[in-house]
Amino acid sequence: MKLKLKFAIIALLMISYQNMIAQSKTVQGVVTDPSGFPLPGASITVQGSNNSASTDFDGKYSLKGVNPTDKIIYSYVGLVTQTVAVGTRSTIDVTLVESAQNLQEVVVAYGTQKRTKVTGAISTVTSKDITAVPITNAESALQGRAAGVTVVNGAPGTSPTVSIRGLATMGNSTPLYVIDGVLTGNLSGLNPSDIESISVLKDASTTALYGSKAYNGVVMVTTKKGKKGAGTLNFSSYAGFQRITKRYDVLNTQQYLKYAKDLGSDLTARAAEFGNINTNWQDEIFQDGVMQDYNLSFSNGTDNSTGRYSAGYLKQEGAVINTGFERYSFRANNTQTIGRLTVGSNIGVSFSKTNPERASGGRTLLEHAIKMAPYLPVYNANNLGGYQGPSTADGQDAENPVRVANLGYQYIKGLSIIGNIYAEVEIIKGLKFRSQVALDYFTNEDHTFIPSYADGSAHKQAYSSTAETNSQGQTIVFDNSLTYKTTIAEKHHVEAVGVITKIENKFQNLVASSRYYISDEIDQLRLQDANLASTSSETNNLGYVARINYDYDDKYLFAISGRRDASSRFGSNNRYGNFYSVALGWNIAKESFMANSIFSTLKLRASTGTTGNDLIDNYQYSGTLAANYIYPINGAAASGVTAGRASNPDLKWESKTDRNIGLDFGLFDEAFTGSFEYFNNKGSDILFAVPLPASVGSAGGGTQTQNIANTKVHGFELSLGYNDRKGDFTWSAVANLGTSKNEVTSLAPGVTSVLGGPSGRAGLESFSRLEVGQPLFYFWGYQTNGIYQNQAEVDAALGAGQTTVQPGDIRFVDRNGDKVINSEDKTNIGNPYPDFTYGLNLTAAYKKFDFNCFITGVSGNDVFNSNKFDLEAMQRLFNASTDVLDRSIVQNGVVTNPSATLPRALGAGQNWSSASQRYVEDGSYTRLKNVTLGYTLSGDTFDNHFTNIRFYLSAQNLVTITKYSGLDPEIARVDANANSAGIDIGRYPQPKSIIFGLDVTF
Repeated sequence: MKLKLKFAIIALLMISYQNMIAQSKTVQGVVTDPSGFPLPGASITVQGSNNSASTDFDGKYSLKGVNPTDKIIYSYVGLVTQTVAVGTRSTIDVTLVESAQNLQEVVVAYGTQKRTKVTGAISTVTSKDITAVPITNAESALQGRAAGVTVVNGAPGTSPTVSIRGLATMGNSTPLYVIDGVLTGNLSGLNPSDIESISVLKDASTTALYGSKAYNGVVMVTTKKGKKGAGTLNFSSYAGFQRITKRYDVLNTQQYLKYAKDLGSDLTARAAEFGNINTNWQDEIFQDGVMQDYNLSFSNGTDNSTGRYSAGYLKQEGAVINTGFERYSFRANNTQTIGRLTVGSNIGVSFSKTNPERASGGRTLLEHAIKMAPYLPVYNANNLGGYQGPSTADGQDAENPVRVANLGYQYIKGLSIIGNIYAEVEIIKGLKFRSQVALDYFTNEDHTFIPSYADGSAHKQAYSSTAETNSQGQTIVFDNSLTYKTTIAEKHHVEAVGVITKIENKFQNLVASSRYYISDEIDQLRLQDANLASTSSETNNLGYVARINYDYDDKYLFAISGRRDASSRFGSNNRYGNFYSVALGWNIAKESFMANSIFSTLKLRASTGTTGNDLIDNYQYSGTLAANYIYPINGAAASGVTAGRASNPDLKWESKTDRNIGLDFGLFDEAFTGSFEYFNNKGSDILFAVPLPASVGSAGGGTQTQNIANTKVHGFELSLGYNDRKGDFTWSAVANLGTSKNEVTSLAPGVTSVLGGPSGRAGLESFSRLEVGQPLFYFWGYQTNGIYQNQAEVDAALGAGQTTVQPGDIRFVDRNGDKVINSEDKTNIGNPYPDFTYGLNLTAAYKKFDFNCFITGVSGNDVFNSNKFDLEAMQRLFNASTDVLDRSIVQNGVVTNPSATLPRALGAGQNWSSASQRYVEDGSYTRLKNVTLGYTLSGDTFDNHFTNIRFYLSAQNLVTITKYSGLDPEIARVDANANSAGIDIGRYPQPKSIIFGLDVTF
């Protein structure tokens, strides 16, 4: 009996074992990092058991004896651990991600630092965020993704306008860009697919080490490097099209003829000459632009060396005719370690060709398009050049925008070389010496050729014209640094850095033009009606830098830095500037009383410090002479010179004192993350080119650069994130909000206000103004209060007897009550800078599908709509908005339609020549910037040949919610100066686009 029982037990155990064998299986797959590269040495463990494995050099693994009910833990140093339920799957591919709030290391000035030890304000955008939205320019990746950073995109081939924490200066407000330690002016030559991460340094604790270059913040770019392991080949591509769908609602031919007759011009017969057609000129200048992008990279590495090599090609046809951008980019990043010596290089080369949006007569294409008479055709084979434009009979001088864009050509060819070579040696344990030379070199050839044409009596050219501008510049930076790191008694961590840096900058420019009356076929410069001019400049900076970081047991943090800078942009009186920063931090989460709390991160930090600014034109401390000035001598005109810019030998550094308080937090093992910042920055001795009266003897008055103002900027930034990484369905959400408010706190003695802005057009005055107690360059003009309905209202407001203003004209607010409308009645009618910016990024993945939705926007800013001036001024005959059909109509001195909001046609000059609330609109907007749906192929057929293969469909700028009546509320500046911000003079609108893409890793 006992023997039978033993056999029964043994049989039962064998059956159970067989069942277990039947249920268990082998799970295999690939583990990759956030950029798609395989991770060798990643740990794979069945939860609650000793069953484990690790990935090979290709990131592949195989784990036996896994049950469907098991959960597998995937981990790798520096990346977030993931736990995945097995279920019915035998192949599980995992991508381990970084936490944007808890990166192990972030890039800071002259090195890297653990996130837990950072005491300053830094926002980081990873390669995953950058590649989530197909972009042509790397700066665009920051839009809506970094709190406190405002990005405004432009036409193809142009660099977006970027500002960090609002406006703190009156001149150049562009941040400093640093690519792998190389100082540069923008990121236009950098292929976004080569970027590993972007760090935005926003306070003095993080920027002070760059001293004179860091006044407007620092954008630090780290490009992708080779990694240890077998070689990895990646190919990515996308193609699609973009389109501008919005139009201004302008008069058609029938409406225009009636409107012209009301203004005193009967054009009925003229329109009949062309068959009474109806040309939509906006449709003629907008097109479907094709986009295509191709990138190929290879990376590998050993214990002693790494390398990554990439090539990219981008071609973007603009959504405006004859505009576009083409770029070839190449990059090679290498490191080699030989004992204690490490040498390396990061070299990027790009060749570009831009077809810019062309303009003529001081007007943009869009301005011509909305002003052109609709009865005129686009083409006329009987005219020289083949186009039709207005003649004297049409009573206007808008130009055919298709002819402006297409006749002849304009291109800008560029070459950019950005790179560095460095060597680093460990002298003794913890002490390293590093020497680096960096180069930023560029050339630009801007060439324009226009053949002869005559599209009407208003516009013709009896010759072909050639113009060319060649520019070349280089910046060479020499850095020598000593870094010492040590740990005392296991808890005292000290890092000290000393740097000597020298910056040499050279620039030269050659401008030439000529005409040719014989042929339209020869595009060459000659001595016929020729002009020639050249400029050159050289600037130098010298800096001495020191920084000490100390922490006790990763809990209590202290950082101090100092920099002494010399700039050749200032005279010998004030050439040197001193800058410093001090920062404190407390990692509260590491305290014993926080053990077992819900907080995985809780850090309080504060900093203060100074940065300087020398971003002004060269040689401003010295006076200049203006040539070709005509003097009457002995009754005849004689060519001579006169005083140009006035000298100022007492120019000194513009300085800004930053104060920042921040709190970083993470809950439930970083499932919830966030940070809060408050900043209060004060600028002093702000530099600005002040217009001078003609009485000083300068031609046309001239300017003098002065330290004229003090400013302050304050605000807060909030970032919140949630990550759900468990199960087949994972998702995350990251939101950020940044506010800023600037104000002029004082002006130099004798200076009460300063007017600026782009040059006036059609009599429209400059209206961007500086004044104590007001935002920088606010819109200065008249408040409006309806329309004068009858002569009694005019007399009551302005007094009897004046004849300029009549019923039907705009009523301006008489602020001082003196019954005279003049500059004393002007006030703040708008602020071009937003109260806050925001962004929301949503990502999700389910098995093989992935999804991204990105929303961004700004609020509280105003836009001066000069297009509205063009469409509603009614000071002369041009095409106009359909709103003018409901303009004020005056009969017998009384407005017959009192509900009208537009003044009468051909009314008082104040209706159109003065800046007023009439043209100021709310520029706030919310934009669905991107929606992407992707699918990753997997299975034995694909896994045997590819590490990763993914297809995706992406759409940009699909929906924009705004009250702005223009084509696009995303408005930056007319030119490079801050005093032209928020003015829309027909700016290139952001198009909608649809893109299909492919990403393959071998």
